Amino acid sequence: QVQLVESGGGLVQAGGSLRLSCAASGGTFSNYAMGWFRQAAGKEREFVAGITWSFSRTSYADSVKGRFTISRDNAKSTVYLQMSSLKPDDTAVYYCAANINSASYYVSAVMAEYEYWGQGTQVTVSS
Repeated sequence: QVQLVESGGGLVQAGGSLRLSCAASGGTFSNYAMGWFRQAAGKEREFVAGITWSFSRTSYADSVKGRFTISRDNAKSTVYLQMSSLKPDDTAVYYCAANINSASYYVSAVMAEYEYWGQGTQVTVSS
């Protein structure tokens, strides 16, 4: 059983930055692809960014490319999401997720392919 705990959310002004962290336990973190998703009020959950377990290949939603950076520290079993140039449209609950059956080179943007989820952390961007 894999447990994921997000932290780092909060209130920030437009144009500001935040770094989200997701600490994993209960499994072999270095063998999992990891993803960040978000869900705004009244909207469906959507893919934000993902990172493979091998070679740390990354993938981003078009809406965050050039502003967000996903990274991982396998020694700390933690994945990060550095968010810059934040916009009010980035306001959402952010979730990290683990894909434990991923191929080494593959990053999925599909929610159903992630087996474990954190509880989420709220990010609010004021205008």
